[in-house]
Amino acid sequence: MNASSSLRLGTVCKGHSSTIESSFEDGKKYEALEDSGPEDTAVNSSRRAGQVIMDDEPRIRNRSSGLIGRGSRVAEGSLELLGLLRVLGEAFRHCCMHRCKEALQVFCKLPHHQYATGWVLCQVGKTYFEMVDYCEAERAFSWARRVSPYYLEGMDIYSTVLYHMKEEMKLSYLAQELNAIDRLSPQAWCALGNCYSLQKDHETALKTFQRAIQLDSHFTYAHTLCGHEYVAMEEFENGITCYRSALRIDPRHYNAWYGLGMIYLRQEKYDFAEHHFRTAFLINPRSSVLMCYLGMALHALKRNEEALEMLDQAILADAKNPLPIYQKANVLLSNERYNEALEELELLKEVAPRESSVYSLIGKIYKRLNMPERAMYHFGLALDLKPSTADVAIIKSAIEKLHVPDDIEDHL
Repeated sequence: MNASSSLRLGTVCKGHSSTIESSFEDGKKYEALEDSGPEDTAVNSSRRAGQVIMDDEPRIRNRSSGLIGRGSRVAEGSLELLGLLRVLGEAFRHCCMHRCKEALQVFCKLPHHQYATGWVLCQVGKTYFEMVDYCEAERAFSWARRVSPYYLEGMDIYSTVLYHMKEEMKLSYLAQELNAIDRLSPQAWCALGNCYSLQKDHETALKTFQRAIQLDSHFTYAHTLCGHEYVAMEEFENGITCYRSALRIDPRHYNAWYGLGMIYLRQEKYDFAEHHFRTAFLINPRSSVLMCYLGMALHALKRNEEALEMLDQAILADAKNPLPIYQKANVLLSNERYNEALEELELLKEVAPRESSVYSLIGKIYKRLNMPERAMYHFGLALDLKPSTADVAIIKSAIEKLHVPDDIEDHL
């Protein structure tokens, strides 16, 4: 074997020997691990677990902070929702108790995107309707129609608003739209009935209101509208039946109590009229109209002081309503307080300058004051304003008796 071969062999042996040495060292380590006791193993395991926990701690912290952030957002959203429901509930409670001004103030607390919703705007429209502010009611309902064109709740009241405003074209268009949306809804038929009633076609209006009752027998307002049509046709017994049907469904439906009071007032059953007007007034104690008619019933019962007190309340409740001022002048005329009555009527002329009954009553007062020239002048003004046929007959009769003494006229 030559030197180079010996060198190659030595090199290979050297490499082999180093491999053996490393294996020997590993064996020693393995034996040392086997020779170590349970305590040493537990210590090593705990060290490795601690190392894992330390490595995962940032990830756990991020996850927990995300959960906390998400929980805080849910809590904030829940509080916001509860606050919104509280405002809506408070406003609706005021509406149910007919506290109209308070309801409007609470609704105004809502954010714009919540105020401009169909339900809220219809509630606002109903509130203005209760306050006899038909212009604002029409504005709220028309806004609701633009926001929620397929929302039908409250559209029966909207049609009544248009009826009082004598907006025949708008009312006809509303009835057609509601029938196109859902011709089986009572609101659509109530709107159509109000359209016919505005055209003085009371029989057709009555049929449409009865159709609304067929579609929903518990639709209170349809029963009341039927009663109004029967009263317009002077079928008082049928009207009483309809109003009572409405009250069986909703005893707090003051419109039906008012309708019954009107029937009894026209039938000169003043005790019954006073009872029904008072019941309606207890349900809706802020209505100027109900105060006025209750005062009229009290005046018919010769309870003039109570009547004046109630009419004063009606004037304070709604200074724009001319009816309580006119009725107060009537009561003052009955009490022979002529100058006070004239003062009230002079104020009324500014509110309703083209109302013939105002000038007719002024003429009666001047007749009582033995001033026939002024009386004749105001009777002439009343006739110039084109009153109804019945009022024309009353005014002409007063002119014929202008020079007849009052004590004799009372016996004629």
